[in-house]
Amino acid sequence: MTAWIEPVLDRQVLPEDGDPAEQAVARESIRLAFIAALQHLPPRQRAVLILREVLRWKAEEVATLLETTVASVNSALQRARATLADLDGRPAPRSLDDDDRALLARYLDAFERYDIEAFVQLLHEDATQHMPPFEMWLRGAEDIGTWMRGPGAECAGSRVFLTSANGTPALAQYRRREGGGHEPWGLHVLEIEGGKVAHISSFLDLGTGLFAKLGLPAGFD
Repeated sequence: MTAWIEPVLDRQVLPEDGDPAEQAVARESIRLAFIAALQHLPPRQRAVLILREVLRWKAEEVATLLETTVASVNSALQRARATLADLDGRPAPRSLDDDDRALLARYLDAFERYDIEAFVQLLHEDATQHMPPFEMWLRGAEDIGTWMRGPGAECAGSRVFLTSANGTPALAQYRRREGGGHEPWGLHVLEIEGGKVAHISSFLDLGTGLFAKLGLPAGFD
């Protein structure tokens, strides 16, 4: 059995009326938690970190869910935090600036018009993209553009809007439905570095109810 870590919308775990500086720190903690969970942690530490640090569950609740002890939960969390602290290149928390927002506006516009030439210009030359649950990994803006002109061409005509998930900007995509309207398709979580998009994690809603779990609209007429 294969299990994927799914995204969480920032508004589900961050207080909307919180202090901006505290929100920036919390958002960065969420981002790093997901990075660590995806790349560096064994399964139990991964689960404990997400439940405790992101979803804010109590240690007793986590222990009940995982059928273990509170002491074991606390120990796993301590080891996961130590792994986080050892990650190289940990960036300082920051909010989106005007340049980032302008980049995202152009990204949404290019995607919705399905102007792949304009879209590729917004990506780093060595940008990457992966798409759970498929075993797909693309590297390079040119390869991403080629894929979007090929297998991804069915996404032309989609409706999209900006949100945020896993502590970073995200694009909610609704693909055209046969017979009219648009249905949930994918949540594209973006990593921005140096004024361009460096990585795209595309989480697809293929009968999983992902959009419903995230509280996103069920579709558009």
